[in-house]
Amino acid sequence: MKVDILAIGAHPDDVELGCGGTIIKMVSEGKKCAVIDLTRGELGTRGTDQTRKQEAEDAAKLLGLSARENLQMKDGFINNTEEYQMRIVQMIRKYRPEIVLANAIDDRHPDHAKAAKLASDACFLSGLKKIETTLNGQTQEVWRPKQIFHYIQWKNVVPEFVIDISDFLDQKLEACMAYKTQFYDPNSKEPVTPIATKDFFESLTYRAQDLGRLSGVNYAEGFTSEKLIAMKNFDGIVL
Repeated sequence: MKVDILAIGAHPDDVELGCGGTIIKMVSEGKKCAVIDLTRGELGTRGTDQTRKQEAEDAAKLLGLSARENLQMKDGFINNTEEYQMRIVQMIRKYRPEIVLANAIDDRHPDHAKAAKLASDACFLSGLKKIETTLNGQTQEVWRPKQIFHYIQWKNVVPEFVIDISDFLDQKLEACMAYKTQFYDPNSKEPVTPIATKDFFESLTYRAQDLGRLSGVNYAEGFTSEKLIAMKNFDGIVL
């Protein structure tokens, strides 16, 4: 299955939080999007790997994904090893995306920056013909995405561009809250974590609102780019 956009997250819910609105918007415009979760999030204080699995499936439906897979890397111990690189290379060659969206280049959780570099390196290696991979007994063709963009997570990384998600914020929030065990619930008996507070949930809106304020729209999601972006013309700019 070829997709237009492949979003990669260290943990289930990374993609929803960082670029869920963008994914929903792209799907609404007819793009095919898939998500690869690197770990099961098994070290999370709240919930279990099984509840996260079900929540990720529920969120996938809300995002409108064409596919979602979990590579079952070790939560908390993502490293840029050959084994992990090759797992992602297989997925890139399987889905053949034009664009990859990956974790933040700098963030509070150490897995995020490591996953960002891991995904970036795998995108490069996926384009080398002398690296051979197979999937389900079939030899895969080489493929290198045209662009790698990194979404923003906990830290306020300065974006190099934003996507207008003004019509899709509510849907993004719904996809995020599909992870019922992870986020704010005043009736939950689970321990309180930094992302399970009312302030964190509200930050999803006020960060999008602030990026929108700075860019002239109502709500936006920000990204950094690994290379200089060329525009064909000015038609896509919000004026």
